[in-house]
Order: sequence, then C-alpha cells, then structure tokens
Amino acid sequence: MKISIIGLGLIGGSIAKGLKGHDQSIWISGYDNAEVLNKAFVQNVIDKKLNSIEESVNSDIIFLCLPLEHSLSAFDKIILLLNDGTILTDVCGIKGIFESKWNTNSSKGFYIGGHPMTGKEKGGYENSDPLLFENAVYILSDTNKETGKAKQLVDLLKLLGSRITYLNPYLHDKVVAKVSHLPQLLSVGLVNSTIKGIENVNPLDFAAGGFRDMTRIASSDFNIWKEVLNLNKQEILSALNSLQNEIDDIRRCLLNGTSDKLNDMFNSASEKRDEIPKNTKGFVSPLYDVFVFVNDVPGIISRLSAALFNAGINIKDMELLKIREGTGGTFRLSFESEGDVLKAKEILTSIGFTIN
Repeated sequence: MKISIIGLGLIGGSIAKGLKGHDQSIWISGYDNAEVLNKAFVQNVIDKKLNSIEESVNSDIIFLCLPLEHSLSAFDKIILLLNDGTILTDVCGIKGIFESKWNTNSSKGFYIGGHPMTGKEKGGYENSDPLLFENAVYILSDTNKETGKAKQLVDLLKLLGSRITYLNPYLHDKVVAKVSHLPQLLSVGLVNSTIKGIENVNPLDFAAGGFRDMTRIASSDFNIWKEVLNLNKQEILSALNSLQNEIDDIRRCLLNGTSDKLNDMFNSASEKRDEIPKNTKGFVSPLYDVFVFVNDVPGIISRLSAALFNAGINIKDMELLKIREGTGGTFRLSFESEGDVLKAKEILTSIGFTIN
C-alpha cells in the first residue's frame, strides 16, 4: 500500500511513525519543509520525499495533515488530480467546509473526512508520537461509510490503535463546537478572569489540581486555533449562547438563594459527567478500569506489568492519578473487557497490590 502524508507535524508525523511501527511494508511518502523531510527520511519514518503536493496523487491513500487554511488550499489542488479509486482524507477539526467543497467538484477519487480526537499541547514533528492514536476516538465522515474504500481506510487507522466512529460532517461541527472549541475558549477565559480584580496577590499561586485540570488547554497555541474558530464561528457562537443561558440560571439561583435549583443542576451535571466512558482519549468504545495503589520503590511498575503480561492480559491505557514521593501513588489501568478487569484484580491482589 502506498500512503502519502502532506504535512509531517504532530498528527501527520504520528500517523507515519505509527504505521511504520506496525507494518514496515507500507510505503510512505511525505511532504513538508526540507528539514522535517530529511529527519523523517533518516529515521526511516518515510520512504520518499515529495517535492510537491501534487506528487501525492499517485498514492492509494492521501492524508492531508497541514494547518486548516493550508489544508483547504491543498484540498482544492488535489481533488481534481486524484486517480480513479484514490482515497483523500484530512485530519482537520472542522468537516463541513471540506464536504461542501468536495460536493461542488467532480473527482475520480474518494473523499472521507477525518478528525482524530487526540493531540498534545505542543505540535511539530519533534513531538509526534507513534502511540498518539492509541485508544483515541477517530471520527470519520459518514458519507462513504458503506463503501469498500471506507473499510480500507478504517483498517489502516486501526493499525494506529484508533477507535473509529462516524458522524455527518455538518453534525460533527456542531458537536466539536461544544466539546472541543468551547472548552478551549472557556479555559482561556477562566485563566484570564482569575488574574484580574484582586490586588497584591496572585490567585494562581493558590490554584490546585482542579483548576489545573480545567485550564490545561489554555496553553494551546492560538495559531493552531485561529482558522478553526473563524470557520466554525456560527456553531461556536451557538454553543456560547447555550452556556451563557446556564450561567444566567446559576446567577439567578445565587441572587435568589434558590439552593434547591442549584442542587438539581449539580446532580444533573454529575449524572451526565458520569456517563462519559472513563477513557481519557475519547467518548466511544469505553475501556474498563482498575485503580491500583503502587508503592514508590524501584521496579514496581515492571513487576505489575510483567504479571499481567504473563497472564496474557493487555493494558490498553495507564494513567498516574496521584502520587506522594517516598510513599506511592494510584494508577488507573484500563482494559478491553470486564473479564480482563476481573482477572487483573485477582492477579494483582495475589502478588500484594492494593486495589482501590
């Protein structure tokens, strides 16, 4: 299979590294600046350097992984040049505009919009990671869902460890406005509002884990978000209006002392929050969790993982939740099935670990 990846930044570089790590026979061509291409080629992440975007059309699948505005420009160039049967996909955070462009042009190829729901605070090839997509939700546009071409792309993405789900591209933009774009703006606004209005003290000096968790994405680069916010403006404004209504309700409850209404709002939010599958990278195909206390001693993690490995149990995800140096910490281990959870608990308990 011949793959072309246009843009070897965080996402494109991670796709290339992930695919090569699973199947060396996949032929990957890459397009980026000379420095990035040379580095990827020397590391055997790509097999060929492309001199132009247009050279990618000789591939079976083309991944468009440039920043949004550049991806739109490249999309316009590529769609009319596609060979019969070539799959074109992108990884951008909005989908409707690509679908509209595709529908107003004729092409011999197939377009399947994509949006991997994963990332890091820092971008670029140097931060790309072959495990970036492990257990991550990967949204595909549902317009070609039933075709063999869609299956071809899905099979490839599953090599990366992705969990595939389908959405109408226009519905996608409504959804991500609420669960991705709005939280980004709220995180920025929360940090900026916190540092205002109190003299002679910096409130951030007193911010604990909850505040850090809520504002982690405030460190994101605006240049990554600029075009997304502009091109999905109407859906984001709608999401902001919905949130503003909730804030107004909370304000009225506080002014009127209506704690019963606030209690209902807290309970409703808690119930809905608990419905989110406990998989830090997505919201479908939930994983099953075990919480294990681990002593802070050398080799303890190896002992834990080796015991599960020897029993044929695969850890799908692992996260350190809390730690106290010299004492230990609590790990969240995620597994594919409830059966694996029961076996893992039995094995770990038998060798002295405490299950929380």
